[in-house]
Order: sequence, then structure tokens, then C-alpha cells
Amino acid sequence: MMDWTDRNCRAFHRVLSARTLLYTEMVTANAVIHGDRERLIGFSSVEHPVALQLGGSDPEALAKAAAITAEWGYDEINLNVGCPSDRVQGGNFGACLMRDPVLVAACVAAMKAGVGIPVTVKCRIGVDEQDPEVALDALADAVLEAGADTLTVHARKAWLQGLSPKENRDIPPLDYDRVYRLKQRLPHVPVIINGGIGSLEEAEAHLLHVDGVMLGRAAYQQPELLLDVDSRLFGAEDPHADGFSAVAAFEPYISAHLEAGGRLHDITRHMLGLFTGRPGARAYRRRLAIEGVKPEAGLDVLRAAVDEVRRAEERRALVA
Repeated sequence: MMDWTDRNCRAFHRVLSARTLLYTEMVTANAVIHGDRERLIGFSSVEHPVALQLGGSDPEALAKAAAITAEWGYDEINLNVGCPSDRVQGGNFGACLMRDPVLVAACVAAMKAGVGIPVTVKCRIGVDEQDPEVALDALADAVLEAGADTLTVHARKAWLQGLSPKENRDIPPLDYDRVYRLKQRLPHVPVIINGGIGSLEEAEAHLLHVDGVMLGRAAYQQPELLLDVDSRLFGAEDPHADGFSAVAAFEPYISAHLEAGGRLHDITRHMLGLFTGRPGARAYRRRLAIEGVKPEAGLDVLRAAVDEVRRAEERRALVA
């Protein structure tokens, strides 16, 4: 979710669901230690609960980064052992660490020793020619022994040679049953499933077998599905009845961003999928894509885009 789940995206998604745990983009441990922390890991208090996803393979560096993360007020630290990009392979972190459960365990232990918030691990079921039955159990057992609080499993292998990061999200076949078997073997360990889950109906089906569901592309590309998460998956009241109400509630955040010198497009690029499948959705996206990217664009552009959907729905209602 690099370049997707930035702080503006997360603030928008929080408006849609009060209960969902949000995750940052992956940030390397060294970037947290040496980089511009406000830019890299700064977040708004409205985002809670929110987890910072860390990348790295040096226990000492990860321990330092974890301590900084905790000081900044994050609710969870998630170690990424699932990203297959060339960049993470070159830095010896991400999915290539599936081959070294002992090192991953050392990283988890180092982070746990210095923080009081949960430390979790996100992984694949295996990489390259690994047997997922062996590889996933080996990693899970190692990190749990080191103190990991939760396992999130993308139910696909990662092929580090021969497939691009994009292809690794789609081509390796999904094996949800392998994740279910992990949960059956570890009944007292929270196990979250990830990969190819496109609706709340699918999420509810998975929750018969595991403890949680991580949504990625579906939540980003069709954010309206988050409007029903609180009631359907948490038994709580949904914060907004529809996308129109959610956008109106999000306006103060957008106004503050604009007043601080930010651009409308910084935020609305994460909102393009909001009305997917509804009348006027194409006109909504087109207006944001053309007018929302202009340096002077303000809330009036967003309101006009939303009105495209509102008017289209009113016209459909009259015809019906």
C-alpha cells in the first residue's frame, strides 16, 4: 500500500469507520531513526487506532525505531515480512525474511523488549520454492516464541524472482485454507487473514475461521464498503449513513489541510473510488481528476464533484 495509505488516506478512512484498525505505509527502521519523522510517521489523533508498519532486518535498528514509534503514540507496531518489491529485497527485509525465521524472531524480541504496545508480524505463506506447510509454521512458531502478539498472513506465496510486486498481488494462487490450518494449530493466537478479499460478505465468511480480516485494495478502491464495517463486524453503530454524510464530516479536516498550505489533490486522490458503481460516479471522478489537481482547488471543487452524484441519483429516482 505504498503511496496509498498515507495520513490523509487514513484520516478519510477513519471518517468511514470508527472501529477499524488502520495501518500506515511501510517505513524502514532507519528512516524512522534518521529521517524527517513528522513527514514519515506523523499522524493525526483522529486516526486512532492506528498501527505503524516497519521494514527492516537489524534487531537493534528495529528496537530503536519501535521505541520512537511508541513515543509518537501509535497503537501497534507491525513488522513487514510480506512485501516482495525489489527495494525490500535489496535491503534484506520484507518477504525475503520468510527464509530466516530466526532473524525475524530476533527482530521481534528486540522490539518487544523496549515497548509496551503490541508488536505484530505480517507475512506470506512462503516464498519461491518453500513448502507453505513448513515455511509458515516455522515463521509463526519463531516469532510467537519471541513475543509477537498477532500474525497477519497474506494467503499467497511471494515469488521474489520472476514476478513484479504487482504480479505478486495477483498471480500466485490464494490459499486461504493454509491460513485456516495455522489458526487451527494455534487456537489461542490471534490470526488475521489478508489477500484478495473484496467485500464484507467475504470478510464475514473468513471470520468463521480466523480472528480478523485485513482489507487492502478493496477498501482503498471502494471505500464505501467501510461505511458498514462497524455495524456488521463490530456490532457498533456506523458513523455515517452514506458517502455524502461522510464527505461533509470530513470537510473540517480538508479545510485545515488547505489552510496549512496543502493541496486538495493530496486528499481527494484517495477519495476517487468513493461512489464506485453509483450514478454520477464517473462525473465525480472526472471533476476531481481535472479540477481537483489545480493548485488553487478548494472545497468548492469537492462539493461540485459530490453534487454530480447527488444529481444523478435524483434523476434516476425521478425516472423510476
